[in-house]
Amino acid sequence: MTDPHPDLAPWWRGGVIYQIYPRSFQDSDGDGIGDLAGIAQRLDHVAALGVDAIWLSPIFPSPMADFGYDIADYRGIEPVFGDMAAFDALLAAIHARGLKLLLDFVPNHSSTAHPWFQASRSSRDDPKRDWYIWRDPAPGGGPPNNWISDMGGPAWEYDPATGQYYLHTFLKEQADLNWRNPAVRTAMLDVMRFWFDRGVDGFRIDVLWHIIKAEGLPDNPVNPDWRPGRTERDRLIQLYSTDQPEAHAIAAAMRALADGYGERLLVGEIFLPNDRHARWYGTPERPEVHLPFNFQLIENDWTAAGLRGVIAAYEASLPAYGWPNWVIGSHDAPRIAARIGERQARVAAMLLLTLRGTPTLYQGDELGIGRVAIPPDRIRDPQDLRQPGIGIGRDRSRTPMAWDAGPFAGFSTVEPWLPLHDDWPTRNVAAEADDPGSMLILYRRLLALRRASPALTLGAIALLEAPDGVLAYDRVHAGERVRVLLNLTGGAVALPWTGDVLCSTLDDATDPAGLRADEGLILHLPL
Repeated sequence: MTDPHPDLAPWWRGGVIYQIYPRSFQDSDGDGIGDLAGIAQRLDHVAALGVDAIWLSPIFPSPMADFGYDIADYRGIEPVFGDMAAFDALLAAIHARGLKLLLDFVPNHSSTAHPWFQASRSSRDDPKRDWYIWRDPAPGGGPPNNWISDMGGPAWEYDPATGQYYLHTFLKEQADLNWRNPAVRTAMLDVMRFWFDRGVDGFRIDVLWHIIKAEGLPDNPVNPDWRPGRTERDRLIQLYSTDQPEAHAIAAAMRALADGYGERLLVGEIFLPNDRHARWYGTPERPEVHLPFNFQLIENDWTAAGLRGVIAAYEASLPAYGWPNWVIGSHDAPRIAARIGERQARVAAMLLLTLRGTPTLYQGDELGIGRVAIPPDRIRDPQDLRQPGIGIGRDRSRTPMAWDAGPFAGFSTVEPWLPLHDDWPTRNVAAEADDPGSMLILYRRLLALRRASPALTLGAIALLEAPDGVLAYDRVHAGERVRVLLNLTGGAVALPWTGDVLCSTLDDATDPAGLRADEGLILHLPL
């Protein structure tokens, strides 16, 4: 698919987003937890990478039952991270470097410590009772329906004081808001307006496809494909608890608000099959989010044939006005280097930064952080603690950044809240910045190349036939053709190529007869 208006592209079409998990980026005050002032101290690293925007995971006041995704005040700053003055200083420093800032907006649920919920649970007659989803017990007693929390266990919590259950898609400390109530919609849009007025450049919208539930809250159907070892949530198909038609009007209202502020960006977290995923772009007459987040590089096996099919199907699913996006890591997903090894993680970096669309990088992937051992007594993730032994822990992706070989890797002056990766004395920013063959230098080279190439930032994509184990495609725009050849195997592949080598994931000793094991190449070809 070709962008119908490539010369009018907003900043985010050719841009790159960098996700920061604030607890784990830089501690400035010696409590072992990262904070806003710490992020400000490390902005030069982000700017030197060559990205365009920063997305911050939640920084709002929170009891931290789910580490910030349980918000007690949508218009404040969590004291462990700083205060509003620290936020304003960080935003100014980000903008001074020519970068944008996206905040993490969590509209599906609030903390049960939020004043709205405290009022809601105080009485069935309270004006805010209907701001949340309350129901009587089932006729025979127990939860109102069979819905399962994404964290495991029933999605309902009984409140003895008022004799009803409230819905919580995640932890019981995260009560679902009732978006069928117009007052809730007004209040939450006002939250977005508050931060837009303060100068933020957009939002990543958490679990957007959960935001409204089917009328009547019917039971979800049983999943016949569920097997032991999968999450408890997957026992059911979330037919009535997610992706309801009415949610699109909410997304359109958010978009209309954002568009009123100029080139603001909305990224929607949405896990759905391609046909349903694409609906979240909306229509030209009623657009929704700019980028429904695409996690398919995380969710699928790492094979050339499989990824080729993923790319082709995703591209084919997009509406003519939709712009693609890609991600290989996040605060919820296993590290890419842990999944496929460091050599293939270099290939993954090249893939991410050369596919058509807006890529999102996750902090630490530019260092090649791989597997991190989390001792049982250091586990902090409530999802892992509630469903142990099935490999869904998220702590492994939230460990602190390593900045240098000093005490606690330069992240803090005390033991961090989560352990560092074992090889941090050599896998850190300072060490890799001095190593021409490091993952960090590869990321910087790829980002610089992308920025300098119209074909890589805005060009069309054409998948090419290639030998088994190789993924190949061309990017073309404004008189420039760039070819990408990625060997997703651990062996050499015969594939004669021509053109000027712009980048290899290995070194300069390229072989025009083919690709070396675990090698990715970017070539400049004449049109």
